[in-house]
Amino acid sequence: MTTSTSSNNSTGIELRPDYKIALAIIAATIPLVWLQIWVALVVGLFGLFLLVQTALIRLRFTATALEVYRSGTEIRRFPYTEWEEWQIFWQSVPILFYFREVNSIHFLPMLFDAQQLKSCLEQYCRPQ
Repeated sequence: MTTSTSSNNSTGIELRPDYKIALAIIAATIPLVWLQIWVALVVGLFGLFLLVQTALIRLRFTATALEVYRSGTEIRRFPYTEWEEWQIFWQSVPILFYFREVNSIHFLPMLFDAQQLKSCLEQYCRPQ
């Protein structure tokens, strides 16, 4: 698996951010302005929210768990032993990452490199 030197360290593999979805949603506001200004405003704000989250949120795959970081601080840990399944929706244009634990279900927008995510999931999380 190929990773950048900044994302591969002794504690795991940190996924690279991917701004495509946030920028695509922001770009979608341009034609919406002529159709409905309020819809454009809501879509634009959502795109800005995703842009900020892409800059702040990081996923790190370690030997035992998927760790979620915001601005360098760990905010959540998901041990692989509790995972039941995972899926990346729309393989051709990945937009959503889903995984299910024993007691909960999680959906995350694709704010990170989809190929790197899939590679790490196959390496660390066998269920699917």
